[in-house]
Amino acid sequence: MEKHKIVDKKYLLPFILVTSLFYLWAIPNNLNDILIPQFMKSFELNRLQAGLVQSAFYMGYFLLSLPAAYIMDRYNYKTGLLIGLVLYAMGAFLFYPAAIVGTYGLFLLALFVIASGLAFLETGSNSFIAVLGDPATSTQRLNFSQSFNPWGAMSGVLIGNIFIFSGVEHSEAQVEALKASGQYQSYLHSEILRVIPPYMVIGAIILVIAFVMWKVKFPAESETGTHRKMDTKKEGSHGHFSKLFQYPHFVKGVIAQFFYVGAQVGTWSFMISYVKDYLQRPEKEAGYFLFASLLAFGVGRFVSTALMRKINPHKLMGAYSLINVVLAAVSVLLPGQLGGYTLVASSFFMSLMFPTIFAFGVKGLGPNTKIGGSMIIMAIIGGAVWTPVMGLISDQTKSLALAMIIPLVCYIYIFYYALKGSVPSGPLYEKDETVIASH
Repeated sequence: MEKHKIVDKKYLLPFILVTSLFYLWAIPNNLNDILIPQFMKSFELNRLQAGLVQSAFYMGYFLLSLPAAYIMDRYNYKTGLLIGLVLYAMGAFLFYPAAIVGTYGLFLLALFVIASGLAFLETGSNSFIAVLGDPATSTQRLNFSQSFNPWGAMSGVLIGNIFIFSGVEHSEAQVEALKASGQYQSYLHSEILRVIPPYMVIGAIILVIAFVMWKVKFPAESETGTHRKMDTKKEGSHGHFSKLFQYPHFVKGVIAQFFYVGAQVGTWSFMISYVKDYLQRPEKEAGYFLFASLLAFGVGRFVSTALMRKINPHKLMGAYSLINVVLAAVSVLLPGQLGGYTLVASSFFMSLMFPTIFAFGVKGLGPNTKIGGSMIIMAIIGGAVWTPVMGLISDQTKSLALAMIIPLVCYIYIFYYALKGSVPSGPLYEKDETVIASH
């Protein structure tokens, strides 16, 4: 039996460099969940205003994903990845003037620039790893690279918990005393300045990675199949946007991804605030609840992958979404110790949803798979929409628990999509193009 190598020795260095990106782009994604409570404290924001952190961030993904794909299609993966790294570093360094000036809007701009860079990195890295070598081992290569992503997510929360949270939380009486002594604004500014060291270090590391990547020789386009000039002569090799609406399971898949990302980002964005409000835990301790959620999410990925070999993926995602409906309902109706732990547990059952919705949505699209896949990725804008909506509900009702009704509604739709909406229909193709997604 022929033995296939996961990575050829001549591709080892570019493989290591691009694999490191899976770890590095997860860090700012989950630092946002730390920034939201930190900005609420240091800028005295309400939850609607703080939720704009995710709006600015996911708007960057939404607007830059297609241009990133076009640039890498027109040139090559290396060009796109270098652009992504430079934007990532620029956004991180923008935290310095934003903190010195103490302007929330400048922080939102910095987050938008970071996410614009990440759109390039995520668009290019998955496909690059998949085509870097023997096609027979592409899934193994990609799974190996993606296994670093949860570690980056957990690192982001730990970095924020240790270096951004000061652990100083004043009572109302202490705040009044600081105001009376004229020291309150200095205290708030000192809290803002805490974001500088982590982001400067991250920006510097990203620049080093960019420099090394610039120096390292990547495989020619002919070896990785990046350039579409190679297949433009094939009949029907290109997809058409208008044809996608002939596939109900695809359209419902875009909606399902919009709801899923909203549920995930909204839950994690307000988890620290929920734990502080209802479990009366200090900010640093609340941060470890978020860390536990990401750990559960990472474990869930491995367990779910194994379970899908035994259980029909439609039924498994249906069961997971139904469980999360119940868990979210508990967090709405029974805020407190039980509600906090059910929020953490829901992360385990989120774990299979993004890639599974993606796979269901592009089923049978044939030459329309790539453009259909990019549309499902763009549904990530759900994170930008639902998070401030949750903040608004919390501000208007004075109940963050009630805001958790948004994830609950999202999971109800995903339950419907898993069992009914995802059944392939329309003028289906027998074979799909290989398009891979993770988040």
